[in-house]
Amino acid sequence: MKENAVITIISITIIVLNMMMIIVLDIKNAIMMATMAEVTTVTMAEIMVATMAEVTAVVMAEVTAVVMAEVTVVVMAVITVVVKDVAAVGAGCFNLINN
Repeated sequence: MKENAVITIISITIIVLNMMMIIVLDIKNAIMMATMAEVTTVTMAEIMVATMAEVTAVVMAEVTAVVMAEVTVVVMAVITVVVKDVAAVGAGCFNLINN
């Protein structure tokens, strides 16, 4: 009779331990899933920030280069026109003086 009681207690203990192990594994899996979700979220946020910073830097560099090239062309064209006008005025004055 006592042997049956001991076997019953051991069996119940094993069942309880197995249930506790299942619960611990479920908790571990839930923590792992939450951790992976958090790591993924943070990593994606970091990647997005870094990517946006890189894209912004590249775009700003391109825009600056293009704008500076355009401004240089326009300024050179204006300087050329002004120099030609000054030269024409100078030539006109020279002709007036010599005539």
